[in-house]
Amino acid sequence: MKASDIKPITYMKTHSAELVAAVNEKQSPIVITQNGEPRAVVMDVASYDRMQDTLALLKLIAQSEDARRKKRWLTQEQMEAMMRKRFGI
Repeated sequence: MKASDIKPITYMKTHSAELVAAVNEKQSPIVITQNGEPRAVVMDVASYDRMQDTLALLKLIAQSEDARRKKRWLTQEQMEAMMRKRFGI
């Protein structure tokens, strides 16, 4: 992270519109510090949405890996039979 991507909270208070414009233009988060310690991150909505989608996908992968380790899965044939029974497909 570059030094320009770290701003004190006083900068955020006095330059909030510029800060929002910068994160939207660069699509790069900015860390806000308070008393020299990181306290918050400001980021554009598109990047936030992508991050949330990525986290959801990673959670699904972790759950799938856990099910595989515990041998809790269905073969394609079992799934098709279940779908036919349940939905009349």
